[in-house]
Amino acid sequence: MKIIEITDRDALAIEQLVNVWESSVQATHLFLSAKEIESIKQYVPRALEEVPHLLAVKNEKGIPVGFMGIAGQHLEMLFISASERGKGLGKELLKYGMDTYSVTDLAVKEQNPMAKGFYEHMGFEVYKRTELDEQGNPYPLLYMRRKV
Repeated sequence: MKIIEITDRDALAIEQLVNVWESSVQATHLFLSAKEIESIKQYVPRALEEVPHLLAVKNEKGIPVGFMGIAGQHLEMLFISASERGKGLGKELLKYGMDTYSVTDLAVKEQNPMAKGFYEHMGFEVYKRTELDEQGNPYPLLYMRRKV
């Protein structure tokens, strides 16, 4: 496993990461319909292009199988391909983000209890809850920060 910062966000890199995103979301965001996933997918390339730090973990063939985005000390996104889940890649990415970028906080959808449990396992705790997500959809967000 190799974690790299993606500095050249060309069309191929963005396409590969969107594929990771879609695979991950289909496996973990069971509360979203296929139509909702397709709708959200339209915004993913822009988010990938705009996040200040975009890091990926690549497989032995050099293809991204997971990624995270960081802005300041906030984890903006972390996604692992469905076929690679449970292998410790998310843990390695998040640990790298905490060690290298001092990640201290994040937000996770309440309907994704596996993600919430993962972040709790990694030392984060909920400090705030909202009824709606950032787009105004009825998906409560849990804001989490590292325990001190």
